[in-house]
Amino acid sequence: MIKTRRRTPWLHRWSRVMVGIIATLGAIETLYLTAAHVLGEKVACPTSGCEEVLTSPYATVFGIPLALLGFLAYGTVAVLSLGPLLIQRLGKMSLGPDIEDGLAWLQFAVTTAMLVSSAYLVYLMAFKIEAWCVYCLTSALLSLSLWILTVAGRPWRDAGQLVMTAGVVLMVGVVSILAAYNSVDGTAVAQNPRSTGGTLPPVVSTVSGPAEIALAKHLTKVGAREFGAYWCPHCHEQKQLFGAEAAKYLTYIECDPSGANSQTRLCETTGIRGFPTWEIGGKLYPGVRDLSALADLTGYQGPRNFARQYQRQPKPGS
Repeated sequence: MIKTRRRTPWLHRWSRVMVGIIATLGAIETLYLTAAHVLGEKVACPTSGCEEVLTSPYATVFGIPLALLGFLAYGTVAVLSLGPLLIQRLGKMSLGPDIEDGLAWLQFAVTTAMLVSSAYLVYLMAFKIEAWCVYCLTSALLSLSLWILTVAGRPWRDAGQLVMTAGVVLMVGVVSILAAYNSVDGTAVAQNPRSTGGTLPPVVSTVSGPAEIALAKHLTKVGAREFGAYWCPHCHEQKQLFGAEAAKYLTYIECDPSGANSQTRLCETTGIRGFPTWEIGGKLYPGVRDLSALADLTGYQGPRNFARQYQRQPKPGS
């Protein structure tokens, strides 16, 4: 009886190379975003959504840029996929089935965690930030591709363990993400400056109306940014004009090094000299601005029944 040799599926033979290439592309992308964050530079983007997402409070976790965490994750996957191939080619030796299986399970866990994180970031862009970043969407697609290739790129001897591992990583990932972003969404975090890597500005106490919320969303959509400092009373006064609900939609840049999510270098390169300062259409407008003035400067076409107007303090002796 003639025995035929079973051929290895094409995907199983090339999955490591494909995973390595995709992970390397993801590492390059996230390294670029990390460098832009550290240097305070704007990223090249065809829309204003990139800057809005990348400068939002959700772009950092405990003061660490998400892009840096992404770079470490992509780098880990690249090493796990290409490392054994390099050892086999350069050292002309195999790692053995047990080590190969261990590395495969580790890669599956890492790519699953990346997929969970990317899915949550897409949720944030859709429902919290309400802006889309092409880099983040690209990273989400890369993470999905890595997960699919990791699962389909080798024969798994225990499908039940695969599902169980995915469930554990999913549960741990969701809990970790919610705990990390509690510093952004939770009201208790306002009392804990350390959770965002610095001192938070005072809590906005006024209530927003539909007009204030619509204007704040419009300002963010057109790329308007407010530069300020957590200790600045006029910066707080500006946010009070918008109200608590609307202020969440503003793109606010903290310039003091001691402030939460500080971006001092960005403030310096933009040319900020006082607080607050609005950047609209590439021009700087220092001082507190009435909401109607901001609406005029940005071509806002929505409702203008703003509840509060800016009351300028009279100069001494006037």
